[in-house]
Amino acid sequence: MLVEATAATELAKLRKHFPGESADYARVRQSLLAEEIALQRQIDRVSELRRTLPDGPAIDTDYRFRDGNGDEVGLIDLFGDHDTLVTYFWMYGPQRERPCPMCTNLLGPLDANARDLTQQVALVVIGRSPVERQAAFARERGWQALRFVQAVGDDYPRDFGGLDTDGSEWPVLAVFKRVDGAARLFWKGEMTGEMADPGHDPRGGPDFAPLWTVLDLTPGGRPDGWYPKLEY
Repeated sequence: MLVEATAATELAKLRKHFPGESADYARVRQSLLAEEIALQRQIDRVSELRRTLPDGPAIDTDYRFRDGNGDEVGLIDLFGDHDTLVTYFWMYGPQRERPCPMCTNLLGPLDANARDLTQQVALVVIGRSPVERQAAFARERGWQALRFVQAVGDDYPRDFGGLDTDGSEWPVLAVFKRVDGAARLFWKGEMTGEMADPGHDPRGGPDFAPLWTVLDLTPGGRPDGWYPKLEY
């Protein structure tokens, strides 16, 4: 028997009033709480829809990577003992003196969660710079749990949208699934600049970077034109 969820507006009425809040604050906060409940339900719905994706395209190209031991491996080898592989291609090509600050900002929290994540899935960061150079920067930042590999050649970055013909790099989040011993694409971020709302950077939902999620909770929100830096 299907049980319908209670309306968000009804659940929001269960909110406990904070001492000293005005009637205006209470009214608007209750309305906002209903929106937050609806948002969480939408996030859950999108996650469920993502999990219903049929098998994605088989990865027939023999993409090669160099791991931290100096060994050349294929995409299927990056799965290890898992059947799911989460990858992040970061903007740290050999032409860059320093890596992308936004990629760096995202990878810091990912490193903090990597030991937990790898209990469930394989997690690999891919860059075009030599893996030793990536590892050196990781040590500089105090990262200890992320696994880095170097893309051998530019086939993988180009095919997955991480490298334009003019040499520009873009971050790519991609998830792969092992099916019958072969790698298939499960999902990758596909929101481009053309899809972004006016005045917004292209991003999927929910936002993958904790930086923006926290700022979204503050009175000022995301500062216009502000981005994190490698150093302050």
